[in-house]
Amino acid sequence: MAAGTADHRLVADVHQVLRCRDGQAAPDQITAISPSRAIGGGILVGWIKVMNEPPVAALPFDPDDLLSGLKTWVECESPTFDAAAVNRMMDVASRQLALMGARLDRIPGRMGFGDCVRARFAHPRTEEPGVLILGHLDTVHPVGTLDQFSWRREGNRCFGPGILDMKGGNYLALEAIRHLQQTSWPTSLPITVLFTSDEEAGSPSTRDLIEAEAARHKYVLVPEAGRRDGGVVTGRYPVARFNLAAIGQPSHAGLRLSEGHSAIREMARQIIAIEEMTTEESTFRVGVVQGGKWVNCVATICRAEVLNVSKSEVAFSRSRERILALRSANPNVNLVVEPSATRPFWTTSDKDWALYAEASAIAQRFGFEIPHQYSAGGSDANFTGAMGIATLDGLGPRGDHPHTLEEHLIVESLPERGRLLAGLLAALK
Repeated sequence: MAAGTADHRLVADVHQVLRCRDGQAAPDQITAISPSRAIGGGILVGWIKVMNEPPVAALPFDPDDLLSGLKTWVECESPTFDAAAVNRMMDVASRQLALMGARLDRIPGRMGFGDCVRARFAHPRTEEPGVLILGHLDTVHPVGTLDQFSWRREGNRCFGPGILDMKGGNYLALEAIRHLQQTSWPTSLPITVLFTSDEEAGSPSTRDLIEAEAARHKYVLVPEAGRRDGGVVTGRYPVARFNLAAIGQPSHAGLRLSEGHSAIREMARQIIAIEEMTTEESTFRVGVVQGGKWVNCVATICRAEVLNVSKSEVAFSRSRERILALRSANPNVNLVVEPSATRPFWTTSDKDWALYAEASAIAQRFGFEIPHQYSAGGSDANFTGAMGIATLDGLGPRGDHPHTLEEHLIVESLPERGRLLAGLLAALK
């Protein structure tokens, strides 16, 4: 065959591939093309490969547009223990999900916490296990934080309460879905989004909901903040919370001080003892203390909350034994220690590694790396990972200083992580 004839046939074949990609020809017409006509099959095979991959690299994740939309989310303050505020945030997210065509379920809150929102997107395989995007819309910042820590951008950093943990990642996940919708590129698996309301309190009211929903899915993607080095999370250490109460004997602090026994004094002793339990394998931190009502009264009750994170099951069990064994140093003061919310140890499974490998390959195609790590900070991925469901966490934007008045995300990481999320949603089968 003459070279000119082969070239003309190759061009015709490429045009046929492009017509198929653009919906102008049926995919099965491709099978009529002889690989030998495509210079050993190489060039045409390359075109066919491109046609079978979503154009994720070209998706317009414009940082300014993303920040414009995210600003509304961040300025809707939603502290965990203010159910009405959290529900206002759920309203904001629900509207966006409705505009995207999702079928919404509003799940009433319980135990004094806010509602949850579940959104399912139409798909021909909707009854099959698919992809669950799991995030929380509650934050640690009380209503009014914006008065002293308002939304602002400083170069490559954007600040605001909850912007990193984890409204930025949640908003970006929805944008990834929306961009795939706009390309009309069908995902192989159905997508569900679950936004919860009490993660910052240890998810005491939503753990059963999270686990039930995750059990119906093949993959769980959690857009918590990316690591400082751009990495993702493939495992998390177990986390335990404990509630302590010291119960003393009251008296008038000025008139009959010696007749009272201070709950605050006993709790002060316990706080020092608890934090001195910290080792390389297990950390203890008292983060909440409440005691007394009147300065002229010897305090009858003092309460405290303890957070314990361990690096192994053995250390986790030993730490629990130690804190439950605490006793009052004052026989006239009673000390009560009760376990609270717990997050199980998520150790990386073969399914998790395979999911990470897929994400890593996608990132490399886009020109960046996503190293993996275990994390000491708990998340709802502890639950799904411990269930044995393929889970990948830390998929949100990079940033720093979560839970502080310097919380911020790195603006240039928004398109990077948006394409990573879109690429994963398009690739998973």
